[in-house]
Amino acid sequence: MRLLTIGAFARATGLSAKALRIYDDCGLLPPAAVDPHSGYRYYAPEQADRARLIAGLRRAGMPLAEIRTVCGLPPAAAAEALDAWWRRVSADTAARGRAVALLVDRLSERGTTMSETTFRYATRCETGTVRDSNEDTAYASAALLAVADGVRGPAGSTAGAAAVDALRPLEQADAPGADLLAALADAVNRADRAVRAHATDADQPATTLTALVRRGTRLALVHVGDSRAYLLRGGELSRLTQDHTYVQTLVDQGRLTPAEALAHPQRALLARALGAGAEVEADLALRTALPGDRYLLCSDGLSAVVEPGALHAALAEADDPESAVERLVEQAYAAGAPDNIACVVADLAA
Repeated sequence: MRLLTIGAFARATGLSAKALRIYDDCGLLPPAAVDPHSGYRYYAPEQADRARLIAGLRRAGMPLAEIRTVCGLPPAAAAEALDAWWRRVSADTAARGRAVALLVDRLSERGTTMSETTFRYATRCETGTVRDSNEDTAYASAALLAVADGVRGPAGSTAGAAAVDALRPLEQADAPGADLLAALADAVNRADRAVRAHATDADQPATTLTALVRRGTRLALVHVGDSRAYLLRGGELSRLTQDHTYVQTLVDQGRLTPAEALAHPQRALLARALGAGAEVEADLALRTALPGDRYLLCSDGLSAVVEPGALHAALAEADDPESAVERLVEQAYAAGAPDNIACVVADLAA
């Protein structure tokens, strides 16, 4: 049997020699052989799958004692054990998240009276220069900002509008900030059902959805697809969302560089969307709102054609949301506007 040195085995599995020594010391992954004189470890190639499984479970945060149990199970039973562990972790994380959110609310409200702040906002939804229909939806109110980009087809625009409408009951809800994320998760499930309700034998509608719901000092973010949310705070622009596309998956796996992704012919192919797949899989997050924040939500008809530096300049230099939206849409048209453009800009103002 051909054995690999610890260095060669580390390179083959993408692990470090230090990690392999730790796995050996705790009995999770003993080497196939140990040199009796030098103590040097050697591994068999067939140990690579177990090494990668252990590393993956460690990245997920599973304790070593539970990893030992999972690794001793057949694949199907191991999958069930991993799923049960993750449900326990998720429940505990949600409980701690609610406790933290309550504390953040209390601390933030000591410095800012959020009842005296509001969103000032502007929206635009344009067809662009190439498309003959518009599947985008843009919506804004004092409590909700949302953009949806329906997949092109007979019910694309209906799907986007239905997804946003499903969130609108949250505008009137009085749930505290700590419960806002749970309320938003329920609303996303309603949105997914609303989109699927428009399906026919000939057409399966789908849509992206990116939205912010404000309650007191808290902003709850939901994101599915490749529409985006940005925050301008203190002159710095940050992106709040990660694209759910096939190409972004390749970038995350290291198979494409960000520069290569920009020119990839399948860069618009969605990996997640409402109405697509067996069930909805949305990113949810809670953020703290500060007076002076400026938020941009947009479809890829803007973000895919306007460079980040130009987005930053348009948002930072505009005196108000109306001016910012006008400048952003102008830049999209200057770049050819090959897609529909949905754009919401909102300031959190005293």
